[in-house]
Amino acid sequence: MPKILTRPAWMLMMILSLLVALTAYRYLPRIGPLATNVMANRFVDPFLFLHVAGAATALLIGPFQMLAGVRARWPRAHRLLGRVYVLGCLSGGIGGLALALGATAGPVATAGFGLLGVAWILTTTLAWRRAVQGRIAEHRAWMIRSFALTLAAVTLRLYLPLAAMGPLPFVEAYRAIAFLCWVPNLLLAEAWLFAAPGAAPSGSLSPSRAAAGR
Repeated sequence: MPKILTRPAWMLMMILSLLVALTAYRYLPRIGPLATNVMANRFVDPFLFLHVAGAATALLIGPFQMLAGVRARWPRAHRLLGRVYVLGCLSGGIGGLALALGATAGPVATAGFGLLGVAWILTTTLAWRRAVQGRIAEHRAWMIRSFALTLAAVTLRLYLPLAAMGPLPFVEAYRAIAFLCWVPNLLLAEAWLFAAPGAAPSGSLSPSRAAAGR
């Protein structure tokens, strides 16, 4: 049965997610070095708080929701954390949509980050609805897509130093990153789901076991 992630890959994803989430929280009290382009956004108040609080929290929770042990041994904790994750994604997505409209890098960046916000809200909402309906296999697939978009916060920060060192002006590179930070993530998620239709991720609950834990 295909695997979503090997243990080393999951560990790397978890560490990067935690680092990005914890450093992003500094924007809430606005302590430490803050990106000038972010703070120059005309919708920074109050939407930056909404976006960071939700997105960073979803990023903290997401990797642990992938663990089979959490789902199997503590299904109530999985459901509770899942609700917090959904609220975090919706908050982060709404805040991100507003910030996209005020992006200082122009309409291309607005389109990239705006589409990310829409896709993030949509995939997370569908994942939640499928869980409520008891359609666990579909819930799992939509949650994989949702978390792939949540990880845009990580891939964005991996691209930024490369953009700073690259041959293009930073603003031009940033406009490309507005799409590159999430489109490949979503394509990778879709490729895995296409390659393993109907297959449960390795170590995950089967639909019947997951339903039994509801």
